[in-house]
This record gives sequence, C-alpha cells and structure tokens, in this order.
Amino acid sequence: MTIMVKVALAPVHDEHLVSAINDAGAQLVSIDDAQALVWIGGADGFPELPDGIEWVALKTAGIEEFMNAGVIDDRRQWTNASGFYAAGCAEHALALLLAGLRQINTAVRNGWDKDGIDTKVRTLRGATVGIIGAGGIGRELTPRLKACGARVLAVNHSGRPVDGADETVPTSELDAVWGRVDHVVLSAPSTAATHHMINDDSLAALPAHAWVVNVARGPLVDEAALHRALVAGEIAGAALDVTDPEPPAADNPLFALPNVIISPHVANPASALTREMAPFLAENIRRFAAGDELISKVVVGRDY
Repeated sequence: MTIMVKVALAPVHDEHLVSAINDAGAQLVSIDDAQALVWIGGADGFPELPDGIEWVALKTAGIEEFMNAGVIDDRRQWTNASGFYAAGCAEHALALLLAGLRQINTAVRNGWDKDGIDTKVRTLRGATVGIIGAGGIGRELTPRLKACGARVLAVNHSGRPVDGADETVPTSELDAVWGRVDHVVLSAPSTAATHHMINDDSLAALPAHAWVVNVARGPLVDEAALHRALVAGEIAGAALDVTDPEPPAADNPLFALPNVIISPHVANPASALTREMAPFLAENIRRFAAGDELISKVVVGRDY
C-alpha cells in the first residue's frame, strides 16, 4: 500500500503542476508540512529547507546556478528535469539544422535570390551528424535525423550505445570526431569539461560545409572563435538557440552575419515548461510514494 505524499509547490502555484500533484494522488501542502518540494523558481530566493523535506524537484535540466549557489546537499534526494524537454529540443535542433542547410535563413534575408541561393542548398541525406552530449535530446533527435536520411554519430560520456545511432563514442574521443562529421548538434550540459568545446581547434577540424547547432548552453561555444571561423569560411554556418551571455548584446557581431541563425532560447519555451514537466513530475511522485528510483536523480558532486 502506497502512502499519500505531501508535496509543496513554490514559489508560486502552477495549474499544470497542481494537476500533476493531484493526479498522482499526492496532497498539496505548505513547505513546513511537506515531504517533497517542487521548486519552480531559480536559485535566488531558494528557501531554507525544513528537515522533513526528503526530495526536491527542480524545473530545469541545467542546474548550474543551484550548484554554484551551494543549494544542493546530500541530506535528501534531488531531481532535475533532464530529459523532460528532450522532444521539443530535438524538434528545434532539427529545424535549425534544416533551415541552414536548405538556406531558409538566406531566403528570409535576401528574398527571391535564386542565383545566390540555389547552389548553396544542401541535404541531410547521406550526411553524418555528430550529436555531442547524446543524452535525452540525442535519443529524441537520432530517429528524426535518421528519418531525413542522415547518419548519426553520437557522443556521450560513457560511450554506451545510443539506440538508433550508427555509432557511439565516448567524450574521451571527441577530438577525433570533428573531422568525421558533416554537421554538429550540441546537447551537452555546461560543465568545466564542456566549456568552449567549440573553439578555434574544433572549428578548424570541421569540414567547410559544416553547420554547428547549439541547443544546449551558450558557454559550450567560444563565440569569438565561431565568428572568426564563419567570416573566414572555415564552416558554412551556425544556428544558436543559446548564447553566452543571454540575452546577447544588441551589437553582438554574430547577428550581422548572413550564415548565422539565432533563436531566443525557445527550443524549450518557458511558456510551455510546466506543461511538459507535469507528466514526469506525476510519475516521480508515484515512484517516491512506492520507494522506487526517481527519474533524473541528481548525483551530488556532479554539475548536472
């Protein structure tokens, strides 16, 4: 027999998450009376936790700000939202890559410039796409790329095979990957190890027809190096849903380049975040009540 879990939702109530808590058979209570806290705010303003809180659910996949603020402890279970928003991020990554290859961005800028655009249009059919950080987003993106006729080279920390990928390699072999792919999609967490993984060296190793797509975190890309490579024609283009910092400065030189697409961090739109999170939260509440392993459990001491 499972128990009724007492769950607090803060700093504000949200209709989708309230419904998820109720649907999971839990009771919505104040933080002082709760066993679990669903925190949908940032690290600023995070409350001092009562001893009765056994589990904290955070709303984002990237939890660097909570790590940096020293919020996450080893006295209770913590979960992030890793994988919760993967399908939407994968759709956006594919849209950005196809927009660049099919020269949609150039057509928007230049209008009916058939002579200028026609010879620059490329296809995913037969291309090899490297997914760097092939976790939840990578698992969702792989079948989408395969449906477009691409070959997928997945890169993850362990090298454990990603379902559907043609090849999976560990991050320890990343330096050899750049020269083996036609295009790159970044979906890795932001850590000391991934900081500026796109830099002068990796950009120089990519083929001249490559597009770099980032739906992960801005600090994965050295934007100054990216600008140099784009201006010099070392790569064909870049499509960024994230920048460093955010929002980017109005005079960021990347905005002026015709072979750059920048979307305002909407691969996982904030307006839809809690709706996407709700079914995963409900499942985790059921697991917590049953004493089962939680989805997307944070390992204390890691950056994600």
